Amino acid sequence: MNLLHVNDRAGEYPGSYYAATRADLAPFPALKGAAKANVCIVGAGYTGLSAALHLAQRGYDVVVLEAHRVGFGASGRNGGQVGSGQRQDQVWLEKVAGREAAKALWSLAEESKALVRDLIRDHAMPVTFHPGVAHACWSDAEVRDTHAYAEKLHRDYGYDQLEPLDRDGIRALIGSPVYKGGEIDWGAGHVHPLNYAIGLAAAASKAGARLHEGSEVLNIRHGAHPVVETAHGHVTCDHVILAANGYLGHLEEEVAARVMPINNFIVATEPLGDRAKDVLSKPVAVADTKFVVNYWRLSEDNRLLFGGGESYGWHFPDIIKTVSKPMLEVYPQMKGVKIDYAWGGTLAITMNRMPCFIRPHRNVLSASGYSGHGVAMATLAGKILAEAVAGQAERFDLMASLPRPRFPGGVALRWPMLVLAMTWFSMRDRLGL
Repeated sequence: MNLLHVNDRAGEYPGSYYAATRADLAPFPALKGAAKANVCIVGAGYTGLSAALHLAQRGYDVVVLEAHRVGFGASGRNGGQVGSGQRQDQVWLEKVAGREAAKALWSLAEESKALVRDLIRDHAMPVTFHPGVAHACWSDAEVRDTHAYAEKLHRDYGYDQLEPLDRDGIRALIGSPVYKGGEIDWGAGHVHPLNYAIGLAAAASKAGARLHEGSEVLNIRHGAHPVVETAHGHVTCDHVILAANGYLGHLEEEVAARVMPINNFIVATEPLGDRAKDVLSKPVAVADTKFVVNYWRLSEDNRLLFGGGESYGWHFPDIIKTVSKPMLEVYPQMKGVKIDYAWGGTLAITMNRMPCFIRPHRNVLSASGYSGHGVAMATLAGKILAEAVAGQAERFDLMASLPRPRFPGGVALRWPMLVLAMTWFSMRDRLGL
């Protein structure tokens, strides 16, 4: 079974709010026959498109192969949040990597947000960067930890964009009594994720990269000049970049052993009109402290876009039922509101929730496994991959130096073992532990 096909129709975006409001971009032709390039990139999400853009700007001849459409995967289906920091916090990074490396990783994360904003501006992309991401805490202990961490970031990293919220503050923002407090990160933000991917694709194409949609990669023959094969053509190249994230399948076992696909889901309500101010009093995005995170924001036409629930099998469940449960827990006033769109997507996680940067072969580079923190970091990853191809691998090596544990059981058994673990943590969420 192939995640590229099991839940979606070939060559089509899912029936999401994002697809319904996407910017115009003419389809790119499928690869046919033999082609040559300096670099062949597998996957046209944020990582692959950013790598293609930055390589083309450096003068490299680049071919991008996408099985369906640009931004088809997690890049075009996610919550759109452009978060601060790495997926693990600075306390964890200081313990694992040391203070010097932790500061370098913080600087990379800050650069990743700036890169998203700069690319949107410099290429006149059809997307707006909206500032503000709130973090909503379920317990008083989480509120204390959140506020203490904000003080640490200000003291040790000079980050002054966090506004603490007490219980009254979070309720005034969110319009729900279930949270005990939190904060707003005004240095973070949110975007229309598919239009951002489309903007990257248009920029990469304009810079000279050759993009091919409907060109699923079936095999890679490794060697001094790798050959990347599709059903109707092949690309002979000097370097390969693997940027397929949760849809990589078995193309590269060294990556697959460390990166696990999981499914997540979002619904979009009908436009709420004046009721929107009772959901969010400010135009920020929100994520809470559940292990299986709830996240939401208002669209530009005042729909509630609410994400929640995960699944770990091949097929998507009843998405409206899956997401409505956590949505109504936060917003019982949404009961009876019409759901206009419901969609799922496959992202990728790692054992330690840090992205997996790896060089599985001498001339093959891979970055994936952003663990729900990929809008900014995947964009920067593409730039870092481009640097590494050009022989400037310091930043790639920094990311690759972080622990990259394999999932227990290897590629064959990682999925059932993950299901057991995730089911346990999901149960803890339901019990309020």
